[in-house]
Amino acid sequence: MTCQNCVASVQEKLSQVDDVQEVQVNLEKGEAEIVMAKHVPLQKLRSSLPEKYGISEKGNHAMEMSFPKEESKWMQLRPLFLIFAYLFAAAFLLHYKDWNLSEAMLDFMGLFYIVFSFFKFLDLKGFPDSFRMYDPLAKMVPAYGWVYPFIELGLGLLFLRRIQVQFALIATIVILGITTFGVTKTLLDKKSIRCACLGTALNLPMTEATFIENAIMLVMAFWMLLI
Repeated sequence: MTCQNCVASVQEKLSQVDDVQEVQVNLEKGEAEIVMAKHVPLQKLRSSLPEKYGISEKGNHAMEMSFPKEESKWMQLRPLFLIFAYLFAAAFLLHYKDWNLSEAMLDFMGLFYIVFSFFKFLDLKGFPDSFRMYDPLAKMVPAYGWVYPFIELGLGLLFLRRIQVQFALIATIVILGITTFGVTKTLLDKKSIRCACLGTALNLPMTEATFIENAIMLVMAFWMLLI
């Protein structure tokens, strides 16, 4: 379980069991604290959950959750690598006949924002919860998580249409700089959470790949401002 959507689903299903009054699931510890009107057999709680989840008694109304074994990081991150490969290929093919590095970089950045915002729009309701788990600004200002996909879409259009490019480059440095700070802190703290870079439609873990993708965009933005 790597996101708040999973937490909400488990809480909802356990709360529907008769005599269960309150359920609080701790994502990081993999624990559920259940308040009951009277004792509910463990088997009844277990039967209310999908088979992929396990639950065992820990004491004092605390239940220890177990979750299915996750795929390897390579398998989980494969969609991210494929998307980057397609973006690099598209930027190259658009300019290979009359090669211009700056123009190719602008198209790559524009396509990056458009594609990544698309995946966020697939679950616009669930994205903010996952995003604020590591983005400092989204933690302080919850509304920021809701508007972030629209910001990405706007920046993508600015790059592709070559409108206010300098503004878009500065915005990229500020926005991705904040996110990269949060990503770095999460990696250093060794927290196991979901990366919201492709929204919640794909189950991507927070890894060094997330840092690298942001770093690529930041390097490009700085480069374009300096040349």
